[in-house]
Amino acid sequence: MIEIGKYHRLKIANFTSFGAYLDAGTGVRHDNILLPIKQVPEGAKEGEELEVFIYRDSEERLIATTRKPLAQLGDLAYLKVNAKTKIGAFLDWGLERGLFLPFKEQNYPIEIGRSYLVKVYLDKSQRLSATTEIYEYLSADTPYQKNDKVVGTVYSVNPDIGAFVAVDNKYMGLIPLNEYFTELREGDQVEARVIRVREDGKLDLSPRELAHIQMETDTLKILQGIKNHDGFLALNDKSSPLEIQSRLNMSKSAFKRAVGKLLKENKVIQIEGGLRETPM
Repeated sequence: MIEIGKYHRLKIANFTSFGAYLDAGTGVRHDNILLPIKQVPEGAKEGEELEVFIYRDSEERLIATTRKPLAQLGDLAYLKVNAKTKIGAFLDWGLERGLFLPFKEQNYPIEIGRSYLVKVYLDKSQRLSATTEIYEYLSADTPYQKNDKVVGTVYSVNPDIGAFVAVDNKYMGLIPLNEYFTELREGDQVEARVIRVREDGKLDLSPRELAHIQMETDTLKILQGIKNHDGFLALNDKSSPLEIQSRLNMSKSAFKRAVGKLLKENKVIQIEGGLRETPM
């Protein structure tokens, strides 16, 4: 049986002026599948086996291609949006016809030119389609340990919880609110550090380095912040965590550690209401 959205090795049954028909193995000539003429390898002969990918053309007919799509049925794939319509969007997956992402399968606003992590599935009409609803297809059987560096794709952002990340586009990860200091959107790709492996295998992540390494970056942010505000940064240890996060993209505890380092190194001075760089 020919499975849509998968690779198959099929024999050439016969040629026509517009391509080659491949034997679908049903014994019914009408079931054979067209490989368009521009996809037929030079010198191909009847009876020869070809590896092809099976999908549907714009008229919903089964068609074969020797091109390699970026994803097949059941895959999670990071694909770019190249068109939007009233009923959905089309993703570039390496074939002439884009992969359809129905409007009802879009869990967040999407933009042309941006890429998103999607699952390839067959709809009720046996058409290959995509969905952004990917959580249930991610695995908690992670190979990573605490402090490992990972990369992944943001697939959901919850302002009350944090940013959900598909590590390696396959494992469950989360940047919790207490580590969420930069604005992230669905489709963003991030580098992070594993700060905890939960009992269920899910990963808690942080885009920040270990404290002693991150402190160097944070001190530079504070010094740059002073320069950007005419030599005075109106933040101190009494500033709210939200104010520090919005202005420097760091937690209050990280801010206090970095300020302590700068004071110890005599690079800044504390004055009423904030910080100034130490005069040379």
